Amino acid sequence: MSMQVWLVYLMTVLAFMCIPGPSHILMLSNSLTNGFQRSTATAVGDLSANFLQMLAAAVGLASLLQSSQNYFVAIKWAGVAYLTYAGIRLFFTKHSPIKSASQRSAPSLYWQGFITSAANPKAIIFFAALFPQFLSQSQPMAAQFFILSITYLTIDGLFLCGYGRFADFLAAKYRSHLGHYFNQMSGSLFVLAAFLLAIKNVASK
Repeated sequence: MSMQVWLVYLMTVLAFMCIPGPSHILMLSNSLTNGFQRSTATAVGDLSANFLQMLAAAVGLASLLQSSQNYFVAIKWAGVAYLTYAGIRLFFTKHSPIKSASQRSAPSLYWQGFITSAANPKAIIFFAALFPQFLSQSQPMAAQFFILSITYLTIDGLFLCGYGRFADFLAAKYRSHLGHYFNQMSGSLFVLAAFLLAIKNVASK
């Protein structure tokens, strides 16, 4: 893969990342109430789902899955329902997010990230449309897949960590004044993530 092709791919991914998606809002929410370190599990879950979506695109499964509109609709709305339920439940939770008892476990945060990313139909459609344009049949596919995957996962991971660090900073700075409102703030962000997921058009590119 030439440097020119990689730079075009890099710019494409950066442009895609500039608009916050459901996973970024989820990371913001979880870091606000669980702290950045614990919420890295959310980022790992998101990146795990992304890797599987990229793998599906690389082996040609994405085109088949993309044609299954009913499958995507079911997965998307299941994700929307899950995020909405989690947000409303958190919004009405009385416990302070400062207490460790109210913090979610790492596996729970991981699966939140995984489900949110996997339920986003535009992600696999993005990979289905993106990967074929940068993969050359005349070059080793495994090496190209590795470069494209590592590039995407690194950029996405940096964005997720940026959102997480920002939320952690806000929590540390305003915890003494707004700590009892953090569950409401985090729950509202969950619902916002659900809304962003709901407006994703399965048929769009």
